Amino acid sequence: MVEKSAKSAVAASTARPSEAQRRWLMRGLGQPGGKLPLFDREGKEVPHATIRACIEAGWAEPWFANPTKPDWLVCKLTEAGSRMIGEKPTKS
Repeated sequence: MVEKSAKSAVAASTARPSEAQRRWLMRGLGQPGGKLPLFDREGKEVPHATIRACIEAGWAEPWFANPTKPDWLVCKLTEAGSRMIGEKPTKS
């Protein structure tokens, strides 16, 4: 059985993000540590399916648990995610 990290690396190198995924990932570029937003520019929550698909592809990773909102998935852009959208990640 292939480890999850190896599967994520393969997925990140061969898959392409949807337009919604790409928009979400791009928003992490200028943020300290590559923090990805919980809400879109209109104030609506980013769909969990978008977040989970990006995590599975290796483009994003969970950053920390939010104790006041445990159902919120706080993530950051990975180096693979930055490469996928053609940018270098911002260091925190």
